[in-house]
Amino acid sequence: MRLGLALGYWGRGPSPDHVPLAQEAERLGYDSVWTAESWGSDVFTPLAWIAAHTSRIRLGTAVAQMAARPPTTTAMHALTLDHLSGGRMMLGLGLSGPQVVEGWYGRPFPSSPLTATREYVDVVRQVLRREAPVELAGRFHSHPYRGPDATGLGKPLKPITHPLRPGLPILLGAEGPKNVAQTTRIADGWLPLYWSPTRPEVYGPAVRELPENFLVAPLAQARVCADVAEGLLPVKAMLGFYIGGMGHAARNFHADLMARMGYEEEAHRIQELFLSGRRKEAVLAVPDAFADEISLVGPRERIAERLELWRKGPVTDLLALAPDPHTLRVLAELTSR
Repeated sequence: MRLGLALGYWGRGPSPDHVPLAQEAERLGYDSVWTAESWGSDVFTPLAWIAAHTSRIRLGTAVAQMAARPPTTTAMHALTLDHLSGGRMMLGLGLSGPQVVEGWYGRPFPSSPLTATREYVDVVRQVLRREAPVELAGRFHSHPYRGPDATGLGKPLKPITHPLRPGLPILLGAEGPKNVAQTTRIADGWLPLYWSPTRPEVYGPAVRELPENFLVAPLAQARVCADVAEGLLPVKAMLGFYIGGMGHAARNFHADLMARMGYEEEAHRIQELFLSGRRKEAVLAVPDAFADEISLVGPRERIAERLELWRKGPVTDLLALAPDPHTLRVLAELTSR
């Protein structure tokens, strides 16, 4: 099981710790470092900055939001960074949800998320392979565009720049069983958001029969600390925000997943509190048990014991949201045994 460092997205502004953490992770032998985006900082610019300050560690997006860019634009970002970094780029993609897609990007959320994702990946792969001009008679991503307002002058094109690696890895963030199953068919890897090593069945039967060399790279908050309850507070804060605020009360993929993991009543309560403006109460309503099973928090010995559960499953890469060098170092020592 390889280690990755997940840095997430910026809050109020850029973190001065991100580059030093990435450099420390590289020094410790971490395999990869990952950035993210929501509705603030973008995912590619910080990754380019990190690439310029490192030399070996692989670079991933977890995730680049599909609604933010046409698939050809995303492919341009990926092939550019792959060249500049010497072949270190991995492209993680996510569909996001209706609240973000329509509220922030001003685009309709696709009526068929599976089809939209499949077409998006198809176009990205066509660009990276550069075997022929990009063509797709798609429902959501048609190339050339042939909609009712088209001029009719569009022509199929292939990238001027030759991609460094036609097989640049593409990973997908997927939560529902159908999305996970499709991910195993069309992508090189999967980025689970909440992974419980004791409940792989909640993601569907596809998890039991993964393709050869398929990457399973869950994100998990990690913190070496003496007090488990205190260490879980940042995990609960994240869950309160995602379960309560990253989606509508009637359609929230994160809340749906929490419900499938056995916490349906608690998920509804978190949503109710968060959406009524009682955010602190929403965070406190997150069960410690749920926060604990999807994270690695506590004394070194406890984390070592729990890591064994992660090793036994299909996880190939553990992407740790680790806020401090000490935690990075402990994880490196424990996984090198």
